[in-house]
Amino acid sequence: MKDIDILNSAGKMDKMRLLNVLMQLRKCCNHPYLFDGAEPGPPYTTDLHLVVNSGKMVVLDKLLPKLKEQGSRVLIFSQMTRVLDILEDYCMWRNYGYCRLDGQTPHEERQISINAFNEPNSSKFLFMLSTRAGGLGINLATADVVIIYDSDWNPQVDLQAM
Repeated sequence: MKDIDILNSAGKMDKMRLLNVLMQLRKCCNHPYLFDGAEPGPPYTTDLHLVVNSGKMVVLDKLLPKLKEQGSRVLIFSQMTRVLDILEDYCMWRNYGYCRLDGQTPHEERQISINAFNEPNSSKFLFMLSTRAGGLGINLATADVVIIYDSDWNPQVDLQAM
C-alpha cells in the first residue's frame, strides 16, 4: 500500500516518467531491436539473429512451423507497428505467406488483404494486425489460431480485436 501512496502523491512529471519507463520495458519484452542501435549492422541482414535475440520470437519460431504443417491459419496481434515490421521481416525470411493490416493501411488495401487471406487454398498463412486497427469490423473467419504478441493493459481491447 505504501507504493500506491507514493505514486498517488507523485507529481504529474513523475507519473509521466514512470509511464515512459513502462513503455521502454514493454519494448524490451517484445524485441530488443525496437531500440535504435540494438540490431547488428550495417549491413543489416534478416537471419537467425532476429529470432535468438527475443524470447517471444524463439517461441514463435517453434510454434509457427508446426501450425503451418497442420494447415492452421494464424492471426498475430501486436500493439506496436514496429513489432509488425520485425514480424514482417521474419515472415519474409521464413518464406511465410502473410498479410498485414495496421492503422496506415488504406481501406482498399485492407479489403484486398482480407479477401486474399480468406480465399480457399490461400497461400497466406499469417495475418498480422495492429490490435487497435484489427478490431474494427474485420472478418477473418478462416483463421483458427490467434496469437496476441503483446497484450494491452485493458483486456477488453484484446477481446475486441479477436
